[in-house]
Amino acid sequence: MIVEQMMKTDVIALKPSNTIADALNIVKQKNIRHLPIVDDEYRVVGIVTDRDLRDASPSIFHANEHLEDLQKPLSTIMKTNVITGHPLDFVEEVAALFYEHLISCMPIVKENKLVGIITESDLLYTLVQLTGAHQPGSQIEIKVPNRAGMLSEVASVFQKRNINISSVLIYPDQNEMYKVLVFRIQTMNPMAIIHDLKAQGYDVLWPNLPGVSS
Repeated sequence: MIVEQMMKTDVIALKPSNTIADALNIVKQKNIRHLPIVDDEYRVVGIVTDRDLRDASPSIFHANEHLEDLQKPLSTIMKTNVITGHPLDFVEEVAALFYEHLISCMPIVKENKLVGIITESDLLYTLVQLTGAHQPGSQIEIKVPNRAGMLSEVASVFQKRNINISSVLIYPDQNEMYKVLVFRIQTMNPMAIIHDLKAQGYDVLWPNLPGVSS
C-alpha cells in the first residue's frame, strides 16, 4: 500500500503569521491534533501540534493573565525541521520513520506543495485493515524452518480445507533457523485446520489448544 491510498487530503493548514489563538480555535472546532504551517506557495515550512499550543497558552489557573501570548504568531512556536512524505511512498517505510523519529504525523507533499497528511492513527487503522483484524475470523501462528517455499507448503494445508486466508505476516523467530507465519483466516472454528497442521508436523504456536494432538 502506498501513502496516496490512506492519506487525508482535506488538510487544514495555517500560515506562520496566524496567531496561537487562531490555531487553538481551529484545533478545537475541527477536533484535530496537528496543523501544518505553509507559506504563500503552500510549501510546508513548519508544524504545530495541540501539545505545542497547550504549552504556549496561559495556565488554566491564570486564564485571564498573559492573554497577549495568544496573539503571538505561530512562527514563534512551530517546529521547522518537518519530516515530510510523498504520495507514492510505501506505508511501511513511513511507519519506520514514525518509529525512528518519534513523530505522530507526517505532511505529504508533491512538487513541494502540501497535498495530504497522515497520522499515527491512520497508520494503526491501515494495519488493522491489512491484517484483517477488523473482520470475523481466527489467527494461527506457525513456527517453520527458515527456508524457501515454506509459506506455499503451509498455505496448501489451508487450501485443502477450502479455508480463505485474509492476510499473512512473517517475522523472524529468536532462533534464526526458524521463522513464524501468522495467518488470519476466515473461519471462527480453527480446530480442524490446527489438527491438520499438527498432523503434518507443523509447530502451531497459537492457538495452543489442549486436546489437539501434535
